[in-house]
Amino acid sequence: METFYRTHAYLVEHTNAPVRRDLMDEIDWNDRLIGIKGTRGVGKTTFLLQYAKEKFGPDRSCLFVNMNNFYFSNHSLVDFAGEFHARGGRVLLIDQVFKHPDWSKELRMCYDLYPKLKIVFTGSSVMRLKEENQELCDIVKSYNLRGFSFREFLNLQTGLKFHPYTLEEILGNHEQIAKGILSKVRPLDYFQDYMHHGFYPFFLEKRNFSENLLKTMNMMVEVDILLIKQIELKYLPKIKKLLYLLAVDGPKAPNVSQLAGDIQTSRATVMNYIKYLADARLINMVYPVNEEFPKKPSMIMMHNPNLMYSIYPVKVEEQDILDTFFVNTLWKDHKVNKGDKNVSFMVDGVMPFKICEKHVRNRTDAGVTYAMHNLEIGRANMVPLWLFGFLY
Repeated sequence: METFYRTHAYLVEHTNAPVRRDLMDEIDWNDRLIGIKGTRGVGKTTFLLQYAKEKFGPDRSCLFVNMNNFYFSNHSLVDFAGEFHARGGRVLLIDQVFKHPDWSKELRMCYDLYPKLKIVFTGSSVMRLKEENQELCDIVKSYNLRGFSFREFLNLQTGLKFHPYTLEEILGNHEQIAKGILSKVRPLDYFQDYMHHGFYPFFLEKRNFSENLLKTMNMMVEVDILLIKQIELKYLPKIKKLLYLLAVDGPKAPNVSQLAGDIQTSRATVMNYIKYLADARLINMVYPVNEEFPKKPSMIMMHNPNLMYSIYPVKVEEQDILDTFFVNTLWKDHKVNKGDKNVSFMVDGVMPFKICEKHVRNRTDAGVTYAMHNLEIGRANMVPLWLFGFLY
């Protein structure tokens, strides 16, 4: 146990989160079992350590452990939690909980056996904490940690402290909001960098970002999908090829029959693989209003623009990048559907949006909001696209 305390102390001392994530204040830390999900690479480990540093400092009542530790290959989580609890432990932070066999059953046992112990754990976005783990459905509170928003990236790059706005605030008052931001910085000077490498915090590391992201994408497929969904290793090449084909095709409706032939599997298996890739936050499935999985989506796009530049950089169309940015940033708190005719997307079923360059729009379509690239300050129903990056 002392080894874990020493590791915890070292990690907390050397943790330096560049941006304080808003999720820190959104979580009800009074709950006894808290799950924090998120795609690989968005900073879940750093988030746990930052919580430990901010709330507990050197206090040994809080302990961070990683399920990658070989100790847990021969020891149960329940016994470990019991020993920690007996030593006065009150908050156990568990990273990558899904690496432990029967993790959900053991978390339930910890919850029942140690009523004074709070457990906060991280897991993959592929995990279905409540739907697939009946032991936890009535006790766990689940949250999602996303990659950096454009606002968070801008704050990091400039040292400023812009706060987020709701969609209603942006649509109703975008001119004043934009003027306030532009009085301090020119967001468009940073926008392309965000599109290329700003979503994942590890762009701060002194390594090649694209190579690091490709490695992370492979881990998403090999671990988050294969391990959690218990898919045999021999099917890995099929899933990787499917992801590549979807990326190369760009945002459009998938030809499921063609894809099934390309990776030599059934249409049903292709749709399941597509769902797994969406759960892993590698792609987004966009449907018409009032439709959803298991129907075929009307559009498949990469989850965020960074992925597009890494997986197939020679074929990155600017319009596809703009659409992907918009869908990704709206996805947190809103439902995004495919639009009709000249409308790019329908948001929350009632708000039509057109995503375009500022020089494209020559007329006013009543009721349509234009999210316009390369526009610093908008007017009326023309809103700068970058400003939607302030939604979280």
